[in-house]
Amino acid sequence: MFTTDKTIRARRSFIFAPGNRPDMFPKALACGTDIVCVDLEDAIAPKDKAHARQQAFAHLATAEGPERVERIIRLNCLRTTEGMMDVQALLQAPEPIPAVMLPKVKGPEEVRNLSDLLTEYKLPTRLHVIIETNEALEAAYEIGRSSDRIEALFFGGVDMAADLRCKSTWMALQYARSRIVHAAAASGLDAIDVPYLDLEDREGMLREAALSAELGFTGKGAIHPKQIPDINATFTPDAASVEHARQVIEAFAQCDGGLLVYKGKLIEKPVLRSFARMLAVHEVANVK
Repeated sequence: MFTTDKTIRARRSFIFAPGNRPDMFPKALACGTDIVCVDLEDAIAPKDKAHARQQAFAHLATAEGPERVERIIRLNCLRTTEGMMDVQALLQAPEPIPAVMLPKVKGPEEVRNLSDLLTEYKLPTRLHVIIETNEALEAAYEIGRSSDRIEALFFGGVDMAADLRCKSTWMALQYARSRIVHAAAASGLDAIDVPYLDLEDREGMLREAALSAELGFTGKGAIHPKQIPDINATFTPDAASVEHARQVIEAFAQCDGGLLVYKGKLIEKPVLRSFARMLAVHEVANVK
C-alpha cells in the first residue's frame, strides 16, 4: 500500500474544466479556486472522449497556473471501456498526473485495484473519490480506508438523489451528506460537497455552503468562477479561530502528554490535526 504522508492543504473550492478545452486550463487555474478538475466524464460527449483524453493528459500537468492549485483529472467510471482507456492513458502520461477523481464508484475494491496498479507502475498519483451511488454510500467508510492515496471524498448529489429516488434538496440528502462526512473524518480525509446548481441564486448557495461547513464538509464545488469567492470565504477560518489554533498548537509543543488544559478547557491531542488543517487553509487564503 502507498504510505506517503498526506499533505494538509486547503480544499475549500473546486471547479471543472472540460478535458477537450486545454485553452481553458490556465483560466480555471487562475480563477481563485483551490482545485481544478479536468473532466473526461459528464462534460464530454462520447464522440469527443478520445480527443479529451489526449488533451487532458498532455496538457494539464504543464498548464500555466498557480502552484498552490491542486490539479485533478476526472476519469470515466472504471467499470466502463472509456474508464479503462483513461487508466491506460494515466499510466502512459508524458508527465505524472498529480491526482485523479473516480466517479460512480460502488465499493472499495475499485479504488484498491487502481491504487495497487499505480504502485506497480511507481506513480505518485493521489486519488479523490466521488460518493454518488447507493452502494458507495453504504460502503463509504470502507472506501475511505481502501487506500492511503485517497485525499478526499466528494459528494455527488445529483446522481445520489437519482439513485435514492429522492428530491435533490438539503433535507432529503442530509443523511447521505452526514455519512460521507463521517467516513471522511474517520480516515482523516477532506469532504467536498456538491456544487450549488442555480447560478442566479447567490443567497441559496451561501445558505447551503454554510450548512455544509457546519455539517463538517471542508469545501464545496462551483459551477462558475463567480461563486468561488463566496465559497472560499465560507470555508476560510476567521482570525480569532486561527489565533486560538496557533496558541493551542504552541501550548501542546510545550507539554509532554496527550492532554492539555488551556484557558480552563481540556483539549486532547487529536484536535491538533483539525487545527493544522485550519492553519493551512488560512495560509492559502492569504497567498496572492
